[in-house]
Amino acid sequence: MTLRWEAFLEEVRERGEYDSPQEAERAARVILALLGAHLVGEVRAELAARLPETMALILLNPLQAAEPLTPERFVRATAAWIEGATEATALWDIGAVLSTVADAAGDDLMDQVLLQLPPGYDLLFGRPAAGTRP
Repeated sequence: MTLRWEAFLEEVRERGEYDSPQEAERAARVILALLGAHLVGEVRAELAARLPETMALILLNPLQAAEPLTPERFVRATAAWIEGATEATALWDIGAVLSTVADAAGDDLMDQVLLQLPPGYDLLFGRPAAGTRP
């Protein structure tokens, strides 16, 4: 089921405790552009199909990545792309956006998504793997 634009942004806004939908949208755009560079094929297409059209297009037309980013480098990259962000605020933004994406994706698709990402991304999505300590 595809999440509606307003519902997606409202969920991100609430989770990130943003003052406005514009702040939530800014974070979502950057994070999905970075995430899209790490996903390929059917998994990326299926995840995009569960997001609002605008967010799906960002995921499907990502920023280019020369190599997969570790979770730590993903946080640093997010901080670099969001004006005024620090690594701590970027981690907060990532949690708000990726936990919303994970809920939209569902468990089966999230398992496939995490298989395409370096170890540790499960924590960024708010879904620690069994036996993983936060």
